[in-house]
Amino acid sequence: MAQQSSTIPTSRHPSSALAAVAVTVLAWASAFVAIRYVGQAFDPGPLALGRLTVGAVALGTLLAVQRRWVAPTRREWVLLGVCGLAWFAVYNVALNAAEQRVDAGTTAMLVNIGPVLIALFAGLLLGEGFPRWLLIGAGVAFSGAMLIGAATARAEAADVLGVLLCVIAAVTYAIGVLAQKPVLRRLPALQVTFLACAIGVAACLPYAPGLVDDLHSAPPGAIGGLGYLGLVPTALAFSTWAYALARMDAGRLGVTTYLVPPLTIVMGALLLGEVPPAPAMAGGAVCLAGVALTRRRSR
Repeated sequence: MAQQSSTIPTSRHPSSALAAVAVTVLAWASAFVAIRYVGQAFDPGPLALGRLTVGAVALGTLLAVQRRWVAPTRREWVLLGVCGLAWFAVYNVALNAAEQRVDAGTTAMLVNIGPVLIALFAGLLLGEGFPRWLLIGAGVAFSGAMLIGAATARAEAADVLGVLLCVIAAVTYAIGVLAQKPVLRRLPALQVTFLACAIGVAACLPYAPGLVDDLHSAPPGAIGGLGYLGLVPTALAFSTWAYALARMDAGRLGVTTYLVPPLTIVMGALLLGEVPPAPAMAGGAVCLAGVALTRRRSR
């Protein structure tokens, strides 16, 4: 494949980047509901391996069709390794395990402490600074996510280990984004997503025997859900995220994922028959307000 360089400005937010954000948020919200369903037939590790394998095959096929490849430098390979291990491998296993102990709404809320970490560390490590409205909006959106989690948590379903797994998922999510951002300054988004996903597959290979066993016993609906998780929330959504991240600040983009918890609640109501209480709806409104505040520019 021909080698090309790819330096993308991040000072503007074109409509294509905003559309990519919308696709990512919708797909990731659906993932929380799908994992709750598919997790009844698959253990956390095999589920992560199956999802990542489907995603890697889809991404590799698209990359082969595009025939666009930029040779990573040694530093970029290190960052890709960190992203693949943290965000694709550890994050997925921890998230799958958490959703077997904690309900989808609470999981979405706890995982969404990740954008706060992204905004803070992007200011410290990536030189993005701390715009006033970004900090204000992050605080408001986080309060909304807390309200959603408090309204939808089921005390009998939550436990300390489940909460700890959610926190691990949030931390590895933030680490993955911070490692991915510098790489996207030169490498194409699709290539970065494919390589990180492939690294995640390699890290999860010890779960292969369990995946084979689960596939033999899983009902067709669960297998279809596994395919959906690999194609949409993984291959599609991680690609649209990388596309947007190459064109937006990591901190500001990360805060937009506060829209995921309210969307998860709505999808859970429609697909799983879980009707959200009024406080959860109020929390969703607070999340939307917080995201809107992050879009403001300081004078």
